Amino acid sequence: MPALVAVSALTLTACGGGGGTKASDSAGKGASSTVASFTVGTKADSTGPAADVPGAKQGGTAYSIEPTGFDHLDPSQQYVNQLQAVGMLYSRQLTNYKTDPTTGKTMLVGDLATDTGTPSDGGKTWTWTLKEGLKFEDGTPITSKDVKYAVERLYADYQTFGATYFPQWLSGTDYRKAYQGPDHGDLPDSVIGTPDAQTVVFHFQSVHSDANFAAAMPDITAIEKSADTKQQYDTHPVSIGPYKIKDYQPDKSLDLVKNPNWDPKTDPLRHQYVDGWHFELNVTNPQLTQRLMGGAGTDKDAITLAQIADAGQVATIQNDPQYKSRTISQYTPYVDVFSINTARVTDPKVRLAMAKAFPSAAVLRQLGGPSAGDPAGNLVSPTVSGWQNTDPLGLKATPNGDQAAAKKILQDDNKLNYHIVLAYANTPKWQTISATVQDALNRAGFNVEIKALDATTYYTVVGKVDNGFDMYRTGWGADWPNGSTVVPPTLDGRLIGDGLSNYSHYNSAATNSAIDQVYNVADPAQAATQWMNLADKVLSNDVPAIPYAYDKFFQVYGAGLGGVAYNPVLGCIDPSSVYIK
Repeated sequence: MPALVAVSALTLTACGGGGGTKASDSAGKGASSTVASFTVGTKADSTGPAADVPGAKQGGTAYSIEPTGFDHLDPSQQYVNQLQAVGMLYSRQLTNYKTDPTTGKTMLVGDLATDTGTPSDGGKTWTWTLKEGLKFEDGTPITSKDVKYAVERLYADYQTFGATYFPQWLSGTDYRKAYQGPDHGDLPDSVIGTPDAQTVVFHFQSVHSDANFAAAMPDITAIEKSADTKQQYDTHPVSIGPYKIKDYQPDKSLDLVKNPNWDPKTDPLRHQYVDGWHFELNVTNPQLTQRLMGGAGTDKDAITLAQIADAGQVATIQNDPQYKSRTISQYTPYVDVFSINTARVTDPKVRLAMAKAFPSAAVLRQLGGPSAGDPAGNLVSPTVSGWQNTDPLGLKATPNGDQAAAKKILQDDNKLNYHIVLAYANTPKWQTISATVQDALNRAGFNVEIKALDATTYYTVVGKVDNGFDMYRTGWGADWPNGSTVVPPTLDGRLIGDGLSNYSHYNSAATNSAIDQVYNVADPAQAATQWMNLADKVLSNDVPAIPYAYDKFFQVYGAGLGGVAYNPVLGCIDPSSVYIK
């Protein structure tokens, strides 16, 4: 996600979808370049209130039906698009994105800040000025020290999931060795300065020309030190957005009500049309999609944030005119992969055999076929600048896998009957897909054992360094449309740790050095090409993952709602302008 990333949620961004195709129908096909159109706005663009949504009305309760529980409500740890979308209702960042609903063009603007920031010292120093009138939900004014404190919290050892751009840029990849969090004092002004109540200054160790985009990540927010409950903050964060938490029952429900201390004049993105939100958790497909289609009771006023449509319902949605006006179908910034734990599967020849045997077409078909995504040949999304339609491992050329070729690799390597532990999120969809992958690899000479994990905590479990698994589905979306938010987060060996996004635990000194070299390329177009080339080189030589889908979001929403919009950065529905018709 972007990284947008935001890291894509296993059961959220690619476990539904439609009608299915024959393997030959999708073989060799794929996305053409769909690089998103992003611009950087001015101070005027960053001024609230947000433009009115035509026809919008006040009042009522909006509903969201979600396939899993919410792993994190603390914005500092929200790195999955579903969670970032929820956070849009109660959290704000230094910068953020607003999208023109008619053109689809997306603009970076100031959110808490008056604009997108001012670089100096060649891009090593960035300064933001906060808007007047910003308050926490209890009415306490937000100051620059609250932004500094939010970033200082990212160094604490209880922060185990989320983006790490700012801490790394401020203190290096081993940032927790440099500083252990606010319980151990403050970061010096030479790292983060707060010369006055409205100004915050970040002094990075090297040039970061896209820090204005990184400032839109969920963790670059404001948190009041006196209200910080540390680990418990993850279940009841303090609001600075249009809604605040009324009640949270983990794995069951979340209820939000209006935050009276949110000032729309400070916010260029969000509205407060509905009186409240009710999130119903752990409702899986096909029931989830069927309820949105049927619209019985409160379901007529419901969305789902990031879950795509159930495969068995897609043809009906596509062919029945009643759903046309309430269907969203868009590319997301995510690439779905099966990560290979290179710390356990250390032989690159074995990893190549796993990729050769992988049944990409069958997996994509079970996810829903073309409505769920296009066949992927590489690790970079077609929404990212510099993307090329490459296929280093021949995954699109042999969409059913080549089990015979894979078996020969194992035979030549004296590795027949190699034992693989494949972990999956315990939902009906992923039970089926995991069995399909198991069968294909077993036919290639592997001995695959499958293990079910709780869907809500799936990413937390596979995100541990010592997770005990060899292969598991993950996904990654660029945090913003630049390869710098794809290659380093997922392939930099210095970023291996619990909760980090190098899910393959891949560590190559040559790749680490190449990442540093590309970071120093000043020309954005050249850098984009080099990120793409580096991603392909790693995939071809070292096979840390098996890409199989460029994600699409396809889903219906309740007929009683208006203002339902797609967020191209998150790759899911943006709830911030929803109203009841």
